[in-house]
Amino acid sequence: MRGATAPPFEIGKLLEVDMKKLFFLILICSLVVTVSFAQNVTKVGTTAAPFLNVGQGARAIAMGGAYVSMVNDATALYWNPAGLALMQGNEAVFNHSEWIADINFDFAGIAVNLGGLGSFGLFANFMTMGEMDVTTELYPEGTGQRFNAGSYAMGASYARALTDRFALGVNVKYVHEYILNSASNGVCIDIGTVFTTQFRGLRLGASISNFGTKMRMSGRDLLVQHDIDPLREGNNDRINANLGTDAYDLPLNLRVGMSYNVLQDLKQHALWVAVDAVHPSDNVEAVNIGGEYAFQDMFFLRGGYASLFAEDAEQGMTLGGGLKYGFGGRMALKMDYAYEAFGRFDYVQKFTLGMAF
Repeated sequence: MRGATAPPFEIGKLLEVDMKKLFFLILICSLVVTVSFAQNVTKVGTTAAPFLNVGQGARAIAMGGAYVSMVNDATALYWNPAGLALMQGNEAVFNHSEWIADINFDFAGIAVNLGGLGSFGLFANFMTMGEMDVTTELYPEGTGQRFNAGSYAMGASYARALTDRFALGVNVKYVHEYILNSASNGVCIDIGTVFTTQFRGLRLGASISNFGTKMRMSGRDLLVQHDIDPLREGNNDRINANLGTDAYDLPLNLRVGMSYNVLQDLKQHALWVAVDAVHPSDNVEAVNIGGEYAFQDMFFLRGGYASLFAEDAEQGMTLGGGLKYGFGGRMALKMDYAYEAFGRFDYVQKFTLGMAF
């Protein structure tokens, strides 16, 4: 007796059920990771490359960073790579912000949607600052030398919609930090998911960022001359040696969130509200909330609040807006601005320019 073959629509339903199970399995794993974090003393300054935790994209920042489930543009390269699968076409993005203490952040990325093959992306994230004077105990006002310091991360992304409701994505990143003549390197990955539920398009999202190697400083500045036996006369007291530095973990970050369009029944209007729970390995848990009002998918107003319930957090209220101008087919120019209150550091502004094609 031959076995019956399930019709195609039943196979699709079974596949969607399996994807739901996979999504909730990822959420459970994320909660396990959160519990494991909570068992350790994790504080600011205990990880390498903290610049990886600075959010990119004015749209996301204006919404208080509540963006892990909202992602549907090229800034998904930072927040949640699964969001690349939600893009309708291709997009390039550039973000600039003058951060605190005269530090500059620049982010550039491009994402291409190849339909059934999935979506691919490339990105680079730079933290730079001006030259500084070299100072020592003998020359506290400076030796006359100058030095540079900074960090950058470069990577590639891949995302795919496994069903019409469920998408997975992954980033692979190379991380580099440098100061004067010393540097450290690391490699890490980001993994993300987005699931659009059957409850009026409610979206769920989750991502784990910066899971990878430890980073250790090395270079010419760590070369010293040492007397290995100062009690013995006549020995060589100029033995070349290297100072040993500790290796530090990258700032692992877990985000879980949801978003919902309150005005989805109105064609010319949209009002998205979003909330994210965030657990970084080098800080305390926090909640980000935000909203975005859109008129005719052209004019946007945004607001939010970052780091709710986090003690001693400098971040707070966020505001911003955007403009999208289409000029033929899928071509569109996007301009976004965000203002982020930063406590005793005053405020930070972010500007993002994007091109859809």
